[in-house]
Amino acid sequence: YFAFQPENLQKNWLREFYQVVHAHKPHFMALHCQEFGGKNYEASMSHVDKFVKELLSSDAMKDYNRARVYLDENYKSQEHFTALGSFYFLHESLKNIYQFDFKAKKYKKVTGKEIYSDTLESTPMLEKEKFPQDYFPECKWSRKGFIRTRWCITDCAFDLVNIHLFHDASNLIAWETSPSVYSGIRHKALGYVLDRIIDQRFEKVSYFVFGDFNFRLDAKAVVETLCAKATMQTVRAADTNEVVKLIFRESDNDRKVMLQLEKKLFDYFNQDVFRDNNGTALLEFDRELSVFKDRLYELDISFPPSYPYSEDSSQGKQYMNTRCPAWCDRILMSHSAKELILKSENDEKIVIYDHIGPNVCMGDHKPVFLSFRIAAGAGKPIANVHKCCVVQ
Repeated sequence: YFAFQPENLQKNWLREFYQVVHAHKPHFMALHCQEFGGKNYEASMSHVDKFVKELLSSDAMKDYNRARVYLDENYKSQEHFTALGSFYFLHESLKNIYQFDFKAKKYKKVTGKEIYSDTLESTPMLEKEKFPQDYFPECKWSRKGFIRTRWCITDCAFDLVNIHLFHDASNLIAWETSPSVYSGIRHKALGYVLDRIIDQRFEKVSYFVFGDFNFRLDAKAVVETLCAKATMQTVRAADTNEVVKLIFRESDNDRKVMLQLEKKLFDYFNQDVFRDNNGTALLEFDRELSVFKDRLYELDISFPPSYPYSEDSSQGKQYMNTRCPAWCDRILMSHSAKELILKSENDEKIVIYDHIGPNVCMGDHKPVFLSFRIAAGAGKPIANVHKCCVVQ
């Protein structure tokens, strides 16, 4: 996710990203971006082009001699525009790699570097869909949707799906029910994507779905836990009588304010609860994936909530007081994909699921990455091992 305004944010972002590339040296790398160009993409698309050129020509990426870049930049087409960007880099040491042509229904060898933007609708090398407008009626210009590509490395085929699900429009509405109404909307959209990628049109393969799922903690349960001993004061609008603010105060201790909740304010007095021990205490409230446990697998999370970080470049670890911090950015996979990830022969950590730039401002989302070795043609007696890396 890029808020592209300040130049130094891009520098920070790339530096931290290159460090991860250097540390893991993946042979195949996928980078999925959402809200490409930021909120005011019309003004920011020139930054995007610069970013893409920098990525493709940088010294850090010089050993990646093949690349595919798919940028949905056509914001004039409201019914199709998703603002998704999917980048795929292939290391020179990787010999046979093929990409699936969804129209011809066959794999094509990947050579050279190619960038597709504006015309994603007409490239047969991907499937792209924006969610129907009626999924999230309160957001007229929602850009949420997904892009899917399919790859084959030495007999091992898999889908990579870049996804962006619906956000919480109001903290007050999210707080009303458990699970929240927004959680239900995300559930429906994610179910739609999973059904789509395993439908009858193409052979079923393992899949990785990664991007901004906008998964939130169960707001009602979190607030009740954080403010268990507090008393709640309700502030209503004078003209409409609708609730505009909730104030939770300690019962004693001079009635100190613990939490203030508004449509776009979640101001809790002690952010350490979200950071200590990577916010592990709050993982029990991360419940949106439980509905999909038969269809999706995720490695254990050992990084703090990935959103909403301060966009002040001097505040790399600080959260904004707009939303309850949550693990929005995830890398999920089918149960068959889990089998592809090579189990560690000894105790060295081969599979790593973590975030990028823990101490540096990376925008309001911290990118999340998964690094693993894939047993090519997993299940076959003699497997060539390649390192793989997907970055959200």
